[in-house]
Amino acid sequence: METTINKIILEVRAGTGGDEASLFAGDLARMYQKYAAKRGWQFVTLDSSMSGARGYKTLVAEIAGLGVYDALKQESGVHRVQRIPETERQGRIHTSTASVAVLPVVEAKAVDVKESDLEVTFSRAGGPGGQNVNKVETAVRITHKPTGLVVGSREERSQHANREKAMEVLRAKLFEMQKEQAVGSVGELRNEQIGSGERAEKIRTYNFPEDRITDHRIGKKFHNIEKILGGEMEQIVKAFSK
Repeated sequence: METTINKIILEVRAGTGGDEASLFAGDLARMYQKYAAKRGWQFVTLDSSMSGARGYKTLVAEIAGLGVYDALKQESGVHRVQRIPETERQGRIHTSTASVAVLPVVEAKAVDVKESDLEVTFSRAGGPGGQNVNKVETAVRITHKPTGLVVGSREERSQHANREKAMEVLRAKLFEMQKEQAVGSVGELRNEQIGSGERAEKIRTYNFPEDRITDHRIGKKFHNIEKILGGEMEQIVKAFSK
């Protein structure tokens, strides 16, 4: 049952809108991280691609804790932001998007993954972590040849640990494919869950000029955007549990 799933893979990806979309993706990633901290959940970044100091092109993280899937499963979809970007000199409001995917982590026995179907490559992790990270090929990238799915992990200190984390992500994605009985391309699978990232394919809009968040699925509005992006998500989570 879903209520027993206490570990998820969270993916946040910048969508339409260039640098502003990356900044918004960064805002969402930090919102989930701060909310996880408030709930006492463990938040571990597995892989990421940053854009500047605060933006993310992509973020893949594992969140573990009691009730995490039930609380965050409704976050999957395209999130749209309307605000004046920091780089906008004429005060115009821009619209950008970021997509979120929430996948339940399943036990290895739940998904049959053959070693012969995997292409595994290793590289230097780079970034923070000291000399070990920079000199040893600890980062892992795994391609599942039958589906074309590509997953990775670079945040752990050992190659073995990163491989295990990457396999966890892969199993979660394959499980989701099986659950949805997806038989098309990987692109179609992603579109089923989060759409193509276009502005019109939205589940939620964050309107900064009016300090309002609107969830279009339940028609409910929330205020004080900065507080919510600071991790105070409980009112949104509770709105879906009613």
